[in-house]
Amino acid sequence: MTDSTTGPSAAMRVNWKAATWAGLIAGAVFMMMEMGLVAATGQSPWGPPRMIAAIAMGRDVLPPPATFDAAVLMVAMAIHMAVSVLLALVFAFLAARLGLVMAVVAGAVFGLLIYLVNFYGMTAFFPWFAMARNAISIVSHVAFGAVLALSYKLIAR
Repeated sequence: MTDSTTGPSAAMRVNWKAATWAGLIAGAVFMMMEMGLVAATGQSPWGPPRMIAAIAMGRDVLPPPATFDAAVLMVAMAIHMAVSVLLALVFAFLAARLGLVMAVVAGAVFGLLIYLVNFYGMTAFFPWFAMARNAISIVSHVAFGAVLALSYKLIAR
């Protein structure tokens, strides 16, 4: 739906501010969920941030020990939030064209695709991701996508 005088309809324009905030919100929800679910299984909640931080800091930060380390957590959050916002900016192109319910469904599928890329494709570069191929990672990624879509749609209003 374009008009030669006004360009794309408002419903099809990407709201970059909403996409950025949605990425930050979904990234925070993902990290809390992932850490919480890992802790619920009796494992250290600091394992997932260490796996993310190892992308930049190297394998030496991988557990054990999976204990709290402020520097590791800061690096992990910087990487994770930057990737979350980048993914949100990409997903916003689709979300801007969908209604709320379809956007959330598409977001969940998007999250599953991110899981597949991260835990099957990126393991060529970061082999330690293979050890986190599990239901917790799948559920957390699907939730990331759904929260991303929901946040985008609500903020973009």
